[in-house]
Amino acid sequence: MKQRLWTALALFVLLVPLHARAQGTGSATMDAVRARGLLLCGTSGTIAGFALADSTGVIRGMDADACRAIAPAVLGEAEKVRFVGLTSMNRFTALQSGEVDVLVRNTGWSLKREASLGLLFASVNYWGGAAFLVKTASGIKAAKDLQGATICVLPGTSTELVLADWSRSQKISYTPVVIDGMDALFKAFLAGRCDALITDDSQVAGLRYLRGAAKDELTILPDRLGSEPAGVVVRKGDDKWFDVARWVAFAQIAAENLGVTSKNLGQFAQTTDPDTRRLLGIEGGLGTALGLDDQWASRIIAQVGNYGEMWERNITPLGLERGQNALWTKGGLAYAPPLR
Repeated sequence: MKQRLWTALALFVLLVPLHARAQGTGSATMDAVRARGLLLCGTSGTIAGFALADSTGVIRGMDADACRAIAPAVLGEAEKVRFVGLTSMNRFTALQSGEVDVLVRNTGWSLKREASLGLLFASVNYWGGAAFLVKTASGIKAAKDLQGATICVLPGTSTELVLADWSRSQKISYTPVVIDGMDALFKAFLAGRCDALITDDSQVAGLRYLRGAAKDELTILPDRLGSEPAGVVVRKGDDKWFDVARWVAFAQIAAENLGVTSKNLGQFAQTTDPDTRRLLGIEGGLGTALGLDDQWASRIIAQVGNYGEMWERNITPLGLERGQNALWTKGGLAYAPPLR
């Protein structure tokens, strides 16, 4: 009987949206999101594995799911998200101006971006670096073979800066072909306008994956340039919203470490493990500190999954190993401070 009652209560919490009691959270952004009933998420809409429309027009991917994870915490339902397609050139302006509530667009974290753009990087959903894509028939095997090459690169990106630094440090000259928009850049590369294309290794893997049976005609060089921790970005000046965006991500990482998934969530109703009980809102009252109810993390796990589930759903099909993105307990950088 107790198990049935808990299950019924859990279903009620997971499926019923939050209501008017959410007013006055101490976060202007969160209040606006709740008044609107939608989270506005700035993303690319063009990157396989991160944000790309499926055959039904639904945006799928790691970045899209990062936004969907915030929605159940704040609004009760993961699908209460409106995706706003942004380019590498207009993404920061869109967030600064309030056109979107959060930016999750393969955006690399750097000192200058955080210190000078009025933005904060709340969490990392992908640890990577820049990588080169070449045509297999070119015979290019490594970055050092690109001496004198033309290289396609997006403008206004950290990759553009990393490429310049690499060229200077390795004394390798190149001619940049700068084109805004990943679709246009990739088409230019395929048309032969450049010898190589460089972008985040995650995007490179996605571009190659989209070639389907022809993917072997493209080769990802083994070299990685710089570090590109990318994730969720918010505006400065709204600390409570920053807290929510950050701890949503930490909750998913903690859930994976604790073995809690969207499929077995109900099995933990009677758990005696303190960390799991706090994560699921059975005890601890953690939601109050964030301006949320105590089942916020339970809804995230039930509707979107833990971090590992997001990876398996979106990134594993691209052929990318977890590597640095593995849990900290397994040698990776995916780390969550205590939820207590």
